[in-house]
Amino acid sequence: MGIATINPATGETIKTFEPLSKAEIEAKLKLAQTAFLSYRKTSFSQRSQWLNAAADILERDQVKLGETMTLEMGKTIKSAIAEVQKCALVCRYYAENGADFLKDIPITTDASSSYVHYEPLGIILAVMPWNFPLWQVFRFVAPTLTAGNVGLLKHASNVPQCALAIEAILTEAGFPDGVFQTLLIGASQVENIINDDRVKAATLTGSEPAGMSLASSAGKQIKKVVLELGGSDPFIVLESADIETAATTAVTSRMLNNGQSCIAAKRFIVVDAIADQFEQLLVQKFQALKIGDPMDETVDVGPLATPSILSDIDQQVQKTVAMGGKVLVGGKKLDRQGNYYLPTVLTDIPKGSPGEKDEFFGPVALLFRVKDIDEAIALANDSPFGLGSSVWTNDPNEQERLINEIEAGSVFINGLVKSDPRLPFGGIKRSGYGRELAKEGIHEFVNIKTIWIK
Repeated sequence: MGIATINPATGETIKTFEPLSKAEIEAKLKLAQTAFLSYRKTSFSQRSQWLNAAADILERDQVKLGETMTLEMGKTIKSAIAEVQKCALVCRYYAENGADFLKDIPITTDASSSYVHYEPLGIILAVMPWNFPLWQVFRFVAPTLTAGNVGLLKHASNVPQCALAIEAILTEAGFPDGVFQTLLIGASQVENIINDDRVKAATLTGSEPAGMSLASSAGKQIKKVVLELGGSDPFIVLESADIETAATTAVTSRMLNNGQSCIAAKRFIVVDAIADQFEQLLVQKFQALKIGDPMDETVDVGPLATPSILSDIDQQVQKTVAMGGKVLVGGKKLDRQGNYYLPTVLTDIPKGSPGEKDEFFGPVALLFRVKDIDEAIALANDSPFGLGSSVWTNDPNEQERLINEIEAGSVFINGLVKSDPRLPFGGIKRSGYGRELAKEGIHEFVNIKTIWIK
């Protein structure tokens, strides 16, 4: 696929872009390196002013930016505007807290003075996905630029206008020329960039194959990488849970971004005692969802981002059903123009089927029944992924077990899994490594330097 804006609701190609040439990439790398040498000397106060200015622009232009996201990748306009607002929030969070996260930490030793000192690394490459085209980038931008690094963005090829808009926002906010640049390039051009000595580290949010490719290239150069990859998050409902609230939240989580979210609940693991009630509620709520034009503020579910994603999710469903799975609602493409798939609930998931272990990146809920909490934990952990998890119980003992035994980067009890600037975000196992956001996120791309003075 070339670099282009293609409306997923209609299939219409809106605008195409030419990838940067080798000479153009070299010019941008040179500019980034020059910018870093001066930008690293700016004060935290100055960086905070620029971040707050970026937040102001995001809030001012939230509708226009939301429309650009919806046009390029199909998320509903109401969720797109909310995403822009969240980007402003993360800018303000690091503007307020960044200096404190990076202040020297005195340590008592045999020296007259010893402390931990934080310094920026240089150029950081961000390889970002299409599903949250502004949020994924700004949660990289805010801590990275606060720390004194400079950023290069290789965005997904189907959201080029979002990528360009981000650079324009940061330029208007006052960040010096070259501190953040968008590179309109294809995936094949990434390796040469990470191999460049001027690029010190990289972060990627995306698929397992993309993560393995970048990590392999960076590893050969001994460069640090943070990876946030796929997920097949468990949503466990035990007998003491508020079933109505759990079912309502289950639908919200599974339909995040039209079902295209790494931290969406995907595997619904419910104990037998309340499984019938939960299943009935889930099906009813799926049937009530409004599907249609994502620019319509009343629509709940829009199109999938690309025809290939639509084809992939349909193949996964059909193969699971052919092996013995049961469709409770949905289970097919919507007969209309655009990349639409009906909200779907599958149950009786067969062993060895795609529904058992694969990540379903679309509006499909996989419903499993278990006998008790022991079976629930075992099934939740029987996955190559370990990103987020949502567990529903009002029993304190069960809560404690789930906190300690679920293999994931986060456990949300009686709530929706979501990223929050105040909390570290990331996964384990094949969901990646490293953390974004909070204090832990800003420390990923700094030199944690030990200072010892006699």
